[in-house]
Amino acid sequence: MENPQGQTHQNMRTGNVPSQMNHGGHEVFDVHEVLSGAIDTLNSYMLLSQHVKDPELKDILDRQYQFIQQEYNTTVECFKTGQDPSTPTQSYRMKQGNDFVYGLKPSQPKKPLQSASEITDEWISGHMLGAVKSSASMKTMSALETTNPVVRRVLADSVPNCIEMAYEISLYQNKHHYYQVPQLAQQDLQQMVNAFAPAQGQPQMPNNNTTH
Repeated sequence: MENPQGQTHQNMRTGNVPSQMNHGGHEVFDVHEVLSGAIDTLNSYMLLSQHVKDPELKDILDRQYQFIQQEYNTTVECFKTGQDPSTPTQSYRMKQGNDFVYGLKPSQPKKPLQSASEITDEWISGHMLGAVKSSASMKTMSALETTNPVVRRVLADSVPNCIEMAYEISLYQNKHHYYQVPQLAQQDLQQMVNAFAPAQGQPQMPNNNTTH
């Protein structure tokens, strides 16, 4: 990664800035949001774990918990030091296949829970999906505002992991008809898919030079 040991940066008011202080204002607030969100996700996973009935969902929850926890620790470390973390960002690997079932089956309308006894695997997996989708959005926005090159790279590298975890959960939900995927009619789908053509050649750029 960038930002080698001992590298300093310039602050127009205070002069040289050591690596652990190499953070902009937007970055500090955004990373706080990312880390707080990670804690909320870990706490939710921990509390929901006792209510999971399906062993497959329990396996997904446990594997994602361990991964999110390690990624949280990596982010905390590089945020504190401004330097490469001792454990680099890893790549999450899901166990699910990639086959979605398309189409809608009749189902009961969703509504808020009335008691803890109504907590189901459908609700738990939906809560997990919402958490990792929120994390993907927050990390993306934070990386765009991050000035420290190491923290920026850690955040950027972790976004695909959120996407992979969300995809794993949505595949699980789809298999159990919790996450149903409608499709357009074949003729409409074909028209939408073929609505764009590749760009070709080099366009003639306008010349801004004016002659008098």
